[in-house]
Amino acid sequence: MKIAETVVETRQFCRELRSPKGLLALVPTMGALHEGHLSLVRRARAECGAVAASIFVNPLQFGPNEDFAKYPRTFADDCAQLEAEGVDLLFAPSAAEMYPEGAVTKISVDGIGDRLDGASRPGHFTGVATVVAKLFHVVEPDRAYFGQKDAAQLAVLRQMVRDLNFGVEVVACPIVRDADGLALSSRNKYLSPSERMHALALHRALLAMEAMMARGERSSRMLVEEGTEVLRSEAGVRVDYVAAVDAQTLLPVERVEAGTLVALAAWVGPTRLIDNFIAT
Repeated sequence: MKIAETVVETRQFCRELRSPKGLLALVPTMGALHEGHLSLVRRARAECGAVAASIFVNPLQFGPNEDFAKYPRTFADDCAQLEAEGVDLLFAPSAAEMYPEGAVTKISVDGIGDRLDGASRPGHFTGVATVVAKLFHVVEPDRAYFGQKDAAQLAVLRQMVRDLNFGVEVVACPIVRDADGLALSSRNKYLSPSERMHALALHRALLAMEAMMARGERSSRMLVEEGTEVLRSEAGVRVDYVAAVDAQTLLPVERVEAGTLVALAAWVGPTRLIDNFIAT
């Protein structure tokens, strides 16, 4: 696996990869890799001839009081895992490489970027859209792979791809969970043993809403009330949002139909976690 730290060498190597190997995949990450990230790499490896990954803890998507400084950084271990999965290229730029002195351009996906996590974390999706657009320009992938856990991010990026005519297919991959149902996240490393037990309330809330739907309930209001109650009943959990929305626009819906995104976010101690499912 080649490790590139600059835009120039990354572009050159990606062009060389694409020519003999056909489709080029990109798996963007912020590092601190877990099985969820590796599942994206395996999907990309199965569907494309060459795979590029990136590791960049993007300062632009963190708010002033968020966890940029303490976000887990495990670069050596991440490299070993990516190489073992057959990644061809790792782009690992510095902040100065991605945002040179004097850079002022940002990408704001208005409306959709201010919903769900965008409402809770103002400016977050501007940071996400800007860095992903830059990665798309540098790597020029045919396909880019993202986890379904970040459902709002997927909707924002798909809107950006449509609006800016990027020639890349955004591929969503299923949520990967621990045996007890907790969705894998790099931020799970922040949880104490007791907080991790409390965090299982997120999955229980989703299961409770799915059970209501299986009994025929399709009212968004009733489902959201149920999910909210499950979260509120768990000690140490503070609800951010529980919502049923159109998966493309992130706008609320009155009835949950097939394809509706049912999503939630909550604070477990000082750690904010997200989870969701797509209704069937």
